[in-house]
Amino acid sequence: MSYVVLERRGPVLIIKLNRPERRNAFDLEMRAAIADAIYQARDDDSVRSVVITGAGNTFCAGGDLKSLSEAKRPVFKDRERIRRLHIWFRELVNLEKPVIAAVDGAAFGAGFNLALACDFVIGTPRSRFCAAFGRIGLVPDLGGFFLLPRIVGLQRAKDIVFSAREIGAEEAVNLGILSRIVPQEQLLEEAVAQAERYSETSIEALGIAKNILNRSFNLDQDTLAELEASAQALALHTEYHDDAVDRFLTKQPLKFRGE
Repeated sequence: MSYVVLERRGPVLIIKLNRPERRNAFDLEMRAAIADAIYQARDDDSVRSVVITGAGNTFCAGGDLKSLSEAKRPVFKDRERIRRLHIWFRELVNLEKPVIAAVDGAAFGAGFNLALACDFVIGTPRSRFCAAFGRIGLVPDLGGFFLLPRIVGLQRAKDIVFSAREIGAEEAVNLGILSRIVPQEQLLEEAVAQAERYSETSIEALGIAKNILNRSFNLDQDTLAELEASAQALALHTEYHDDAVDRFLTKQPLKFRGE
């Protein structure tokens, strides 16, 4: 059985975590399969956007404690194992294509951070989020220190990490974790529909904008201004922009339909 199932819906690649008997928990094989899927999404020009979801009414329960406990390593081997996660995880966070998480049920621990790594998170009334690491004496991994405070703010991030409490769907919307809540039976279709809306955008312009926005908290105004100038110069010379200007001048409808 494949731990990750890939499905194409036109320009949309669906990455489904497929280990429902373990609530889609991460072990080393699952992590490798996710990495391969992300590299495929990155390298396939026909993929215009990505949806990440989970099988069996669970998004991802986090790390598989059983497999982790059976694979005890020296301390620096564990450090290296975590560092390797960030090779593919950075590729996901900075993937220059829209990425949408479709979350039903639990997104706990590393599963919570996997959802936060996406550009948008759509949930159901059953969606639950938890930085569960503190419950077992661990600290957030898989990008949690980077992602969570940028989304909810520093003080709220401390509360979420220190308390290791569950966050329901309504609170997740209020915190900015969930962009919206949809009925459970419509979750995947809603996520794919949103992903499809970006198929007629300029992936080049969108990708550059995402890349810079992801760094905007770390850079000063002058540096961002320089990046803006370079990015706009590149975008001005794309075929998409030339076509959009021609359509505007000849009073034709624009291809763009991002709303």
